[in-house]
Amino acid sequence: MLLEEALALLAPVPGGTYVDATLGGGGHARAILERTSPSGRCIGFDADPEALAEASRRLRPAGERFVAVHANFNALEAELARLSVERIDGILFDLGVSSHQLDEPTRGFSFRFDEPLDMRMDRRQHLDAAQVVNTYDLGELAQILRRFGEERYAGLIARSIVQHRARHRFTTTGDLASVIKRALGKAAGVKSLARVFQAIRIEVNNELESLTEALEQAIQLTRGGGRIVVISYHSLEDRIVKEAFREASRTTRRHATGLLPDTPLRPLVRILTRKPVGASPQEVKRNPRARSAKMRAVERL
Repeated sequence: MLLEEALALLAPVPGGTYVDATLGGGGHARAILERTSPSGRCIGFDADPEALAEASRRLRPAGERFVAVHANFNALEAELARLSVERIDGILFDLGVSSHQLDEPTRGFSFRFDEPLDMRMDRRQHLDAAQVVNTYDLGELAQILRRFGEERYAGLIARSIVQHRARHRFTTTGDLASVIKRALGKAAGVKSLARVFQAIRIEVNNELESLTEALEQAIQLTRGGGRIVVISYHSLEDRIVKEAFREASRTTRRHATGLLPDTPLRPLVRILTRKPVGASPQEVKRNPRARSAKMRAVERL
């Protein structure tokens, strides 16, 4: 997604050390390795062992220049320390669920199939979508749908879920989708289903908190002149990225009372994208998912 635009902002150089924080199919990592040849390195993170294995197979020709790490990107600092990497020259995040995860019928990310209700990016973790839907109380469910899905009918859907599970435990994505459709009636549609599934997936994988932690670590670990590039797909992610970059670029901090002079700050980054970069019409035509993509980037000072 946004491959050429992302690489233009990341600006990888030969011999540099870069991180692909969301390895996925390995497309971004391959391009980084090509541009950092002959001695540059790319360290690829992914919480999904299946994605990691497949990308590692595709990137095998790079040899020791590519390092695969089975971890969430919020473990960036710890994993790089384990690899004896103190500073990196740049890092790329391509957030959200991958096409492979959406299309794989055993993962439970999509309402297009009747799949086990899972949604875990890392199957080593205990919490899955079935546990969220079957055990969270009414208030918790409504809050998740409202906060992470920005769903206007959060309360109605949450009540319908609780009422249904009193008779039948949720086991598949089809179970959940049918209850949502019955609850919303004519108001039900693909967007409503997508918002509910997004909200549950974010809760299962602790996505927003992990992103906040990862961005803080990325800013600290990137050396001067290095770039941090983030591609997001919904407003919650983009808001976190925008605020993290804005906070790190501040030159002053206003006093809470407004009675004292502003405190001067040393900015950590320079914002490269005052407005987010979107996909071209040609890319959207090839891949409709790119329509919602927003890319932001900063340079470490």
